Amino acid sequence: MNLNDVKNLLQHNKITEFVKLKKLSPKDIVEFTNRNTKWAVKLFQHLDPTQAAKAFKFLRKKKQEVIIRSLPEEKAAELLNNLKPDDRTAFLSLLPGNAVKELLKILSPETREETLELLGYPEGSVGRLMTPDYVSVNKKDSVQQVLDLIKQRGRATETLNFLFVTDEQGILIDDINIKDFLIVEPNMLVEQIMDYQFISINVNHPQKEAITVFRHNSRYALPVTDDNGVLLGIVTLDDVLRLAEKEGTREIQKIGGSEALDEPYTTISFTNLIKKRAGWLIILFLGEMLTATAMGHFEGEISKAVVLALFIPLIISSGGNSGSQASSIIIRAMAVGEISFRDWWRVMRKEISSGFVLGLILGAVGFLRISIWQELHWYNYGEHWLLVACTVFFALIGVVLWGTISGSMLPLILKKLGADPAASSAPFVATLVDVTGLIIYFSVAYIVMRGKLL
Repeated sequence: MNLNDVKNLLQHNKITEFVKLKKLSPKDIVEFTNRNTKWAVKLFQHLDPTQAAKAFKFLRKKKQEVIIRSLPEEKAAELLNNLKPDDRTAFLSLLPGNAVKELLKILSPETREETLELLGYPEGSVGRLMTPDYVSVNKKDSVQQVLDLIKQRGRATETLNFLFVTDEQGILIDDINIKDFLIVEPNMLVEQIMDYQFISINVNHPQKEAITVFRHNSRYALPVTDDNGVLLGIVTLDDVLRLAEKEGTREIQKIGGSEALDEPYTTISFTNLIKKRAGWLIILFLGEMLTATAMGHFEGEISKAVVLALFIPLIISSGGNSGSQASSIIIRAMAVGEISFRDWWRVMRKEISSGFVLGLILGAVGFLRISIWQELHWYNYGEHWLLVACTVFFALIGVVLWGTISGSMLPLILKKLGADPAASSAPFVATLVDVTGLIIYFSVAYIVMRGKLL
């Protein structure tokens, strides 16, 4: 069904044709809502509650709020009660306390109790991400009993890829792939196909840890336990993928030198966009003022050898670029769990080697550039042009080496201090290396040109 047809149907209130809305997929509903917020509320009024819930989870926060606040109380209750527990918790956790209290009132008693329990876990914890809808079995059950249980409760659970074996106290003792129950005799006991090997995640652990566990294990769902090993719920891959996308977006925005936007660029207000970006720009601007201070300190050297000023942009940009590269690589490696602070020496050794080689390459290019321009008379660098070329050569080695070391170590140090490694964003590293790069450049120039130009 064409989305324009949906709008036309809603505009003209063609009640007899509303049955066609059942053919809309969640993707169609989300696309229509993003294009037509005004008519989206009416659309959700006529959707089947289950169909509406499947689409609602994919809407952005602001769209979700508009839909819920605009729906009649009865329809809003239907929608919220049909959401999966983890999706409902994710939505409510983003709302102000007063709004949550009002919405909790319209939930069914069972759903309200379940929601309050999930909201009771710390913000950002795995508990906020999990769903209590799963199938657990006893090791003394037969395979046939398990299959009968699946028929009874299967529709209410989020996934049946894995079934979870618990003891009398509810402690998780194994998880078994559903296919293992389908390829054995019905009279076989659960304990006969158990291997007592399973992976679980603690309910109080950070949600980012769930991303790491899923990344390192080929699973669609993972059990969530408390400190005593009692099974409380499961975390599914779809929720972790959305979390990973959100975290990845935040990291990239921070690396770019701004605060995380926390909402899509297309919907964020102009005022909030400025607020998110202005703070870092001011900090970076103040940092760059140190560059002017450093140049003022070497004003005498510049006046004696004006040719040195020609290569200042080349030198500081090379250092900043190498530092930004290293910073971005290390932040990403830390984000996916490849390295931690204990690997600092291994990282340092690798970056010293790579920084030195990269510096040699850029230094050689700079040396050749000056030599070729001088020999072909495209520019006259003076009688001491060879000293200028050597200065640029050695300065680039030093600046690029320092840039790679700074860019790689700063994220590790910040992480050790408990700060966000993304705060050592590429612009921040570039600002740091700009200032120190000037010091390195003019120090090399003083050593190489002393007695000649300086």
